[in-house]
Amino acid sequence: MNVDNVKSQMRKGMLEYCILLLLHKEPLYASDIILKLKEARLIVVEGTLYPLLTRLKNDELLSYEWVESTQGPPRKYYRLTPQGETFLSGLENAWDELSDTVNHLRNN
Repeated sequence: MNVDNVKSQMRKGMLEYCILLLLHKEPLYASDIILKLKEARLIVVEGTLYPLLTRLKNDELLSYEWVESTQGPPRKYYRLTPQGETFLSGLENAWDELSDTVNHLRNN
């Protein structure tokens, strides 16, 4: 068993939650999402991000709007929908439960 493979699977499992957390704070352009995830040491490439954003939009958890840019074509800014806010709340509860479980096991 390879630690890097398990680590990669753990990161993939958290990616959706992390994106929703970012968009809960403010609408973001895809490149900004990648930058903020990178700053948090969660490396994501466009080829991974765009299909996930599309799926979240199709699930009505995200919406987007086109915003004119001074540096090129208009940009698509993503934001959480009310349904996305509710879903995020459920993920936060799940994260708290999982975190408590792992911390309990680590400390006992």
